Amino acid sequence: MTVQDKLNELREQLTQYAYEYYVLDRPSVDDAYYDQLYRELEELEKAHPEIKIPSDSPTQRVGGIVLEGFEKVAHPIPLYSLSDVFNREELENFTERMRKSIGEGVEYLCELKIDGLSLSLTYIDGKLVQAATRGDGTVGENITENVKTIQSVPLTLSMPVNVEVRGEAYMPKASFDQLNKKRKELGETLFANPRNAAAGSLRQLDTKVTAKRNLSTFFYNIADISNVDVSSQEEVLKTLKDWRLKVNREFRKCKTAEEIWDFIEEVQGGRERLPYEIDGVVIKVNQFSQQEDLGFTVKAPRWAVAYKFPPEEVETIVESVDWMIGRTGVLTPTANLHPVRVSGSWVSRATLHNVDYVREKDIRLNDTVILYKAGDIIPRVKRVLLDKRAKSSQPLEIPTHCPICDSVLVHLEDEVALRCLNPKCSAQIKTRLSHFASRYAMNVDGLGPRVIEQLFEKNLVLDVADLYLLDIEKLLLLENVKEKSANNLYKAIQATKGSSLERLLYGLGIRHVGERAARVVARYFKTMDGIIQTSKEEITQIDGLGEVIADSLYSYFKNQEVKKLVAKLKAQGVNMMYLRPLSDEFLEVDSFFSGKTIVLTGKLSANRGKVKVKLENLGAKVTGSVSKKTDLVIVGKDAGSKLTKAEQLGIEIWNEEKLQEELSMEG
Repeated sequence: MTVQDKLNELREQLTQYAYEYYVLDRPSVDDAYYDQLYRELEELEKAHPEIKIPSDSPTQRVGGIVLEGFEKVAHPIPLYSLSDVFNREELENFTERMRKSIGEGVEYLCELKIDGLSLSLTYIDGKLVQAATRGDGTVGENITENVKTIQSVPLTLSMPVNVEVRGEAYMPKASFDQLNKKRKELGETLFANPRNAAAGSLRQLDTKVTAKRNLSTFFYNIADISNVDVSSQEEVLKTLKDWRLKVNREFRKCKTAEEIWDFIEEVQGGRERLPYEIDGVVIKVNQFSQQEDLGFTVKAPRWAVAYKFPPEEVETIVESVDWMIGRTGVLTPTANLHPVRVSGSWVSRATLHNVDYVREKDIRLNDTVILYKAGDIIPRVKRVLLDKRAKSSQPLEIPTHCPICDSVLVHLEDEVALRCLNPKCSAQIKTRLSHFASRYAMNVDGLGPRVIEQLFEKNLVLDVADLYLLDIEKLLLLENVKEKSANNLYKAIQATKGSSLERLLYGLGIRHVGERAARVVARYFKTMDGIIQTSKEEITQIDGLGEVIADSLYSYFKNQEVKKLVAKLKAQGVNMMYLRPLSDEFLEVDSFFSGKTIVLTGKLSANRGKVKVKLENLGAKVTGSVSKKTDLVIVGKDAGSKLTKAEQLGIEIWNEEKLQEELSMEG
């Protein structure tokens, strides 16, 4: 046997064993034997560098490529979103519409709605050539190198077909728990749920990181079936499986709304036992000929809906409440809860938002409360179980002074929040430092919360300008910081001196001035001096900015302490000029909301003005009326004519929980 023959044999064996393990869940060999063959292949490839290693060799899945960024990918066939139904009545309305449009005897295929990240994979002659995210459905990002590290994704199909397949990448529950355990040990921020973890893993610039995250996939769609011999969704699943793509086996063919509902209840009852997270059931008309007759709206197919599970609710106990001060001085109560598992992860803390929220819900110490996750992400207290409250219970004592610096807390007229106005408050300083170093601000690699805490406690840094006074000798005073890491951190801080003005502006943490607003302002004024010397009226006139942002920006730079801080930054050589290209394209924000026209209607639980600012900072245009140009309508309680018009025009409609879920993904 030649070396080439041996290489081919080992690759075929390992590919087959990986398929059995990761796709079929039926391994035919133990891990030790697989590892032995893998090492043999690895050593043989190294010993014969003259023989080119094919891109689909099992050894090419380990990552090792460091990407500069993710290029945009246009989807030749759009990835549509699905309309949602939330109860049995809405489901029956859907099946009744199908009956009226198609006639009796409609078949539906019901599949689990995997809570992950949508993928589109392109194979040429059966070889994987491109993997892309869904993006906005029309344009996504090229994540090919990262997807190649996922063991369940075949680098070569069993047939030499030219095809685009679609599915979902997800993080198994076990992988998620293991990842968060490791992050906790390292003092890193924990992922909220497996979906966020999967999305973050697939957007790593270092493919080795993705390879370690143990992601998996399920595939359920062929973008263009014109060259594939299939006539139904059921046949698509069989074909994908035949091509060695991983397909979820938990699906059912149904003929009535009652059968569909039975399947939904069965799935919901066994949801916790699944090794992966789901958030609903997708219901599709099975036959493609009928799908074609039904067609699409602007946003979604008429022949499919997604039944969304209601948020899981669990009981827990409020053990204590922490009062925390953020970088803008806002006092935020956080409940410490008896640990409980909800929507896929353990929760022991939940924000109580503000004083008014605490009073409205009448939340007290030792109360038994109902907890849920808004959008399956953000832990929230829904209500107190009053029948379980002790008779001796007393209302929660609301602080009158800052818990950190003891300054009197102020309730400003236009806010529900209590606020500490002391600019020297240590809690505000530390959170401002963290924000200044964050990814979309100055992006100081290695300057995490633990380092900042030490810098502050040792009086080495009292404001953001002090960061630039640090040298290697001072950094070596910190615990667990050796010469190499001190040198790296010093270089990382010094490198940010050349950052463009909009990063500095955003990093200063000015109220209501998000990443997008900072870009717009920096681009308009070009220099920090131009911003400081301007009038509030001039800021208001800038396209895309409103009075709220203008007032906040103007007030901030009139503060004498701020002027001293800017002068201090200048003295350390921090750039004060806008350095980006002046093309309009730069103003595009890489977010789901970028370029979308959005309408808010009904009563929102969050402050409407703040929601508007957040959306605008992410590139959206928020308007007051619904028209054909509207892309998305956010609906609160008691929504009226705007909701009706949106439904008539077929515009995508979200509830507030869905909005908060997406905003948390962007943040």
